[in-house]
Amino acid sequence: MNKIIKMLCAACTLAIASFGLAKADSSNFAGPYIGVSISGYGMQMSGTAMTSPTANTYEYTDVSIGQVAPVQGFEAGYALPIGSAFLIDIGAASFTGEAELEFHNDDLPAAACSGCTADTTGHKDVTLKIDKLVTGYIAPTLVLSDTSSLYIKVALSEADVTVSGDITSPANLSGTTWAMGTRTVLDSGIFVRTEAGYTDYNEISAAGKGNNISSDNTYMADPTVAFGTVSLGFRF
Repeated sequence: MNKIIKMLCAACTLAIASFGLAKADSSNFAGPYIGVSISGYGMQMSGTAMTSPTANTYEYTDVSIGQVAPVQGFEAGYALPIGSAFLIDIGAASFTGEAELEFHNDDLPAAACSGCTADTTGHKDVTLKIDKLVTGYIAPTLVLSDTSSLYIKVALSEADVTVSGDITSPANLSGTTWAMGTRTVLDSGIFVRTEAGYTDYNEISAAGKGNNISSDNTYMADPTVAFGTVSLGFRF
């Protein structure tokens, strides 16, 4: 994280140093806007499943980690000019797409399955699915020219977590997003935004309900997302 912050600071320093070479006008970027985006999301989730040694449940878990997928989104915001060279961009975005973390368990005899009936092994596979991502952001922006700007974005991100299997439902994800990007605005009001960043989410956890999976069993995941985004929008 320190390396990324240093890289962002260095890029901003370079942009400020070259600022005097071009005429800047923040009014070309100011005002409300909407846009659509396509992103490449790489989600890494380090997951663990723990079984109490006193629960008499002998479960083997196989954790799938990592997923890359295209994600579509919609954004809306307002860019407030602060002088001729700076803006504060405030907005929100929502995204479609999902990622899953799966825990696979071998079929076991009923005697090794706490809570199972005498003639069945019970279904002990567990899936944690993350989707319906929304963010609210603020992006201090440096105007480089009449058409180009550079920004650093800080956002609060949330996503829904749903589960399948005999486990409790965990709390939804929340995390902080850091990103850096450029925005180019044409005379017509159409703009193109490019952005790269990452989101570090809180850990999510769930426990067995005690039917097919012992209540002493816990499942945890710690997601981190890195992404690159291209947006096409219109400034009013």
